[in-house]
Amino acid sequence: MALLKKGILLVMIISIFLSGSTPNAFSSKALAAENHKKATLSTAIESLLSTEPELKGSLAGISIRDRESGTILFEHMSDLRLTPASNMKLLTSAVALKVLGEDYQFITEIYGDGRVEDGHLKGNLYIKGNGDTSLLATDLEKMAKELKNKGIRYIDGNVIGDDSWYDDTPYSIDLAWSDETSYYGAPISALTLSPNKEYDAGTVLLEIKPGKNRGDSVEITSMPKTTEIQLVNKAKTGDKESGTSLKVRKKHNSKVVTITGRLPITTTLKKEWIPVNDPTKYTLDVFQQALKKEGIQWNGTVKKGKTPQIASLITTHSSMPLSELLIPLMKLSNNTIAETLVKEMGVVKKGKGSFEKGLEVMEEELIAFQLDPKNMLIRDGSGISPIDFISANDLSLFLYEVQAEPWFSTFSQALPVSGMEERMVGGTLRNRLNSENTKGNVLAKTGTLTAVSTLSGYMESSSGKKYIFSILLNHLVDEEKGKDIEDKIIETLAEY
Repeated sequence: MALLKKGILLVMIISIFLSGSTPNAFSSKALAAENHKKATLSTAIESLLSTEPELKGSLAGISIRDRESGTILFEHMSDLRLTPASNMKLLTSAVALKVLGEDYQFITEIYGDGRVEDGHLKGNLYIKGNGDTSLLATDLEKMAKELKNKGIRYIDGNVIGDDSWYDDTPYSIDLAWSDETSYYGAPISALTLSPNKEYDAGTVLLEIKPGKNRGDSVEITSMPKTTEIQLVNKAKTGDKESGTSLKVRKKHNSKVVTITGRLPITTTLKKEWIPVNDPTKYTLDVFQQALKKEGIQWNGTVKKGKTPQIASLITTHSSMPLSELLIPLMKLSNNTIAETLVKEMGVVKKGKGSFEKGLEVMEEELIAFQLDPKNMLIRDGSGISPIDFISANDLSLFLYEVQAEPWFSTFSQALPVSGMEERMVGGTLRNRLNSENTKGNVLAKTGTLTAVSTLSGYMESSSGKKYIFSILLNHLVDEEKGKDIEDKIIETLAEY
């Protein structure tokens, strides 16, 4: 037996000798090749950064890791805390999946606080919201039809909207005054409504098209129709050679929306989303229209209030599961869904639907992804705050760690895909990174604020190498130029 072992060992030694290599030599060559590749990649990206005039005077935090091992392959200002903009939604989405679960649904409920006799509800009717940002006018119509099917034709009391599931703070702490009149700054409410399946809750969609003849007023359709905005149409139809100068402005803390300028007669359709001042009143307004459509009348008024404990549940509507809601959140960078998730996590884990409690949950749960909340500043869930701060290394580490979660495929599939034109696939990357090397090979979250542009996610190079990356560009004079720089970095990475 000893002779046999010696013979095997001798054969191995001869084989290694004849090949001119040793196990250590193999390791050394592989290590040398990897180091050379790493050095070449670093040289290429550093060269790009040093020659970009738009980066002069700006800050660029960059961290690139091997996707399988998590090893850092390139870093530049990678530990500097920078503003992530909508890259913050990566953290919000992951924590929501961890806390709430992929199958979590938001329920809208209808209650009555009296008996139903001979078609009369002997009391008030309540519509109670629980944070469903995907609620549509058609859903309210279905609930109104349910009431009719249950024999309710007349309400002896009031129609009341209950948004008490969350607190009454409509905006995250750093939302700018100017953003409150933009669709991405719509107020947050537990009882809210979206105009279409992009789910910009708390907004009304205006579809604007030219009139039949030059000089005619443009034609405007509100979806849904509501008294919570008041349109002042001063816009005219221009000839086909005229440029588009259409402007849609909402006065701050006002229902008045003024449309001015010109729209060429050849224009097919232009869409504008307008935030309402009070999502609860907006939802109530559309709900009462649905009741009237079903012939249901009431004796009292339509107002806000709280559902009493004695009230009985009549019917409910369930939202899509969180796994599906993450698609518009991440693909389209939907702020209202992100901020609503923060409040929802506050309710579920802390018993209070507030930004403060929700952000406490965020910080506590991020520890599971090897992040230290003390090294970052989290002010909201959407990233609209200019003083959210996180480093590129922390973001890339988070993206590495999250791969081990059972819901990772749901998380990654919600990310925008480079160069894919379908809106709910490519999202905010549908018109970017569409070269032969990058089209369809980058899954990443974009981010934009004034002077800020960011991009973090996953990619596969032309050689099949898989990377994790985080690029945080701050203090840019023109944030749109930052996207060109990000794309150049990714195109460079795609060659290795």
